[in-house]
Amino acid sequence: MKKLNEFLIPFIGLKLGKHQFEYQIDKTFFAAYEYDDFESCDIKVNVVLEKKSTMLELNFKHKGTVHVPCDLTGEMFDLTVKGKLRLVVQFGEEFNNDNEELLILPHGEHQIDISQYIYEMIVLSIPLKRVHPGIKDGTLQSEALDKLRELSVKEMKKAEEIKEENTDPRWDKLKQLLTDK
Repeated sequence: MKKLNEFLIPFIGLKLGKHQFEYQIDKTFFAAYEYDDFESCDIKVNVVLEKKSTMLELNFKHKGTVHVPCDLTGEMFDLTVKGKLRLVVQFGEEFNNDNEELLILPHGEHQIDISQYIYEMIVLSIPLKRVHPGIKDGTLQSEALDKLRELSVKEMKKAEEIKEENTDPRWDKLKQLLTDK
């Protein structure tokens, strides 16, 4: 993973208070991490850094789309993703990022690299099972779905025929007694 300079925030020269940063994330950002689970993406990330006298608070929000294949049909579609992340940065003797919500930087540090946090926030907001919205509402037309429908209808008809053939005639007479009332 190469270092991405545009995601370095030099906090040493910032005044106390809130500072806002915006980033536009595309496929080249994920190429630096060698992550290729989707074709393309268009995600807007908003970072609010609140500088306090002894620590920093970072609030990340992202919203956008990733172009992914459907897990059921293989059709490509734009999946909407959004999420947020909160990070507290404190200063200590040595670097420590063991806790996902707390980052400890050495006292002499003057900037923070937020690219890893943006990467993790976006990747974790992508669902494991990606289903095309056209499948849910029935508007998607594809060869795979047509074939699935064709096969599933035949199976249901065969199952109904087998049930009708396997009925015992004695039970049919008893069922007639219930319906003759």
